[in-house]
Amino acid sequence: MMSLAVWQGVLLPFLGTTLGAGCVLFMKKSLNPMVQRGLTGFAAGVMVAASIWSLLIPAMEQAEGMGSWAFLPAVVGFWLGILFLLVLDRVIPHLHLGSTEPEGPRSSLKKTTMLVLAVTLHNIPEGMAVGVVYAGWASGSQSISLAGAVALALGIALQNFPEGAIISMPLRSEGVSKGRSFALGTLSGVVEPVAALLTILAAHWIIPALPYLLSFAAGAMIYVVVEELIPEMSEGEHSNLGTVCFSLGFTLMLILDVALG
Repeated sequence: MMSLAVWQGVLLPFLGTTLGAGCVLFMKKSLNPMVQRGLTGFAAGVMVAASIWSLLIPAMEQAEGMGSWAFLPAVVGFWLGILFLLVLDRVIPHLHLGSTEPEGPRSSLKKTTMLVLAVTLHNIPEGMAVGVVYAGWASGSQSISLAGAVALALGIALQNFPEGAIISMPLRSEGVSKGRSFALGTLSGVVEPVAALLTILAAHWIIPALPYLLSFAAGAMIYVVVEELIPEMSEGEHSNLGTVCFSLGFTLMLILDVALG
């Protein structure tokens, strides 16, 4: 039976998405492109920092017994995460914000549906990351503390807030009602607690492969950042705003991990 602490950690990122999607209920206009660029940069910075401090470093610490080969699980898991997202990118039809050309196989899905699918795609590794870290903590892993797991969940929740707004507000500008925009924005985040819970429930099989799975989640998150978030935060004029916000998100996650971990 999962403890209250685990349930709170699993649901925290979803709460961030829901609160962000709720912005559409109170804001009349679509997001300013510069604001959207800044929020995207902030989310990218949080994800990169989380991948390093909360996932890759613990993965290598878990494999210390391998001596000079301790990097191997991190490298293998990282590349498996990259390839996993690459496959999802190819087999699931989706549309990135600001793009007019859908990716993946040809589909008759509506534009709004493919926009939600694009966000849902990169919420999968975030949910897995939270699930893997909490499974590691629950197993008594020396390199993962409850505070460190909370720091990861809180960091992802913080970057999910602007993400929820970034998906719901453009849907509203496409003519979707406020209620439906909020529902779709929230729905894009449902996959996170589902992925986290499935990961935790599979803890019996996960623990022996924990270093590989920590780095798997890191690789999947880095794929999302490089393939989607960095291009979005850098397009158009004043691209330095995205860079500054990336740095802000990165340092905030660093602070959370050190202060809470």
